[in-house]
Amino acid sequence: MGQIEQAITHPTAEELVARAQAMVPWLREQAEAVEETRSVPASTIEAFRDAGFFRILQPTRWGGYAMSPEVLYRVLMELGRGCPSSAWNMMILGIHQWEFGSLDVRAGDELWAEDSTILVASSYAPCAKVRKVEGGWMISGQWPTSSGSEHAAGGAFLGGRVLDEQGKPVDMRAFLVRREDYELIDDWYAVGLAGTGSRSLRLLGDTFVPEHRSHSIVDYQLGDGVASYRLPFNQIFFGAVSSVIVGFANGMVDLFVEHMVPRQNIFVPGAPAQNPFVQEKLGNAVLLIRSARARILQDIQESMGYAERGQAVPLNQRVHYFLDGQGVARDCFSAGHMIFKKSSARGVFLKNPLQRQLRALLVGANHITQNEDDTSAMLGAFLLGQGLPPGVFELPAIP
Repeated sequence: MGQIEQAITHPTAEELVARAQAMVPWLREQAEAVEETRSVPASTIEAFRDAGFFRILQPTRWGGYAMSPEVLYRVLMELGRGCPSSAWNMMILGIHQWEFGSLDVRAGDELWAEDSTILVASSYAPCAKVRKVEGGWMISGQWPTSSGSEHAAGGAFLGGRVLDEQGKPVDMRAFLVRREDYELIDDWYAVGLAGTGSRSLRLLGDTFVPEHRSHSIVDYQLGDGVASYRLPFNQIFFGAVSSVIVGFANGMVDLFVEHMVPRQNIFVPGAPAQNPFVQEKLGNAVLLIRSARARILQDIQESMGYAERGQAVPLNQRVHYFLDGQGVARDCFSAGHMIFKKSSARGVFLKNPLQRQLRALLVGANHITQNEDDTSAMLGAFLLGQGLPPGVFELPAIP
């Protein structure tokens, strides 16, 4: 299985997006149970697997489609309309296949030698204690919020800072550890996305990670091979988070329209759907969501253009893309809250799925990839000639 290189017949982007759209009613039906059980059922992960979603970014060497990240983004934008927690798991468990496209092939050969459908989880927070040793790295530690980890038999990518002899950071890396090397701590009790199973992960002790199972999160290298694997890690991962958040917001629009169209006012004649303030809020909410969606797709299309020409994505563009993606949750949460307020008292009941979508937006907006305040200042400083913080887009300079 590890040596699959032949041409693989796979569905088109439109077929994959259509499959995601067809799942939305089914996902919406199970969303409440997913929250109550605090877990996405294995049957949902299997449905995503059968639909080919986990193959979208997987290299052809291991049976994948090696498609542009744009395809996964569009799929996530649909799935998020139905069950936020399930879509979030798909996002996290589906993005790592891209990571293997820029790793030493030995990592993928080891993981998928017997079964190319095995999934990998992650927690990129730089929590590892890291020590360079012969042939690789020795790491230890505990990491928070590893979403979908109960479905990841293949292990997890874990983040850690590499320090020099003076204790100064010189790199931030991801380390792929095996499932048998860690335990999961059932501590995910959250106001939204409760079903993602985002448990803490703790290594059982000092753990050796071979060099070929690690990569720099900061050091952007163009590399050879398929164009989609020539893109910056941060942009691809951050873009996936932003995409699923767009799905949450569009799910709120779907539900709001269904909620409002048949309603009648209690105190005055007429229907809320005829109220110009309701109409205005809905229209402006859709504008915010569509604008966020357009940014994500335009950025990845432009980036793929560079990669297909064998060029690195320019730093100037990467800084702009960073803000484009990190501003998505701000816009989508604003849109969601705007229309939620117009749902009146009916919207606050737990049986009304509108509040679940809004809570998902709230939690998604707190994700580190959605920190638009700091990123806005970063872009502003860059445009004003003040430079960029070390270790965000490039490795810190070594004196």
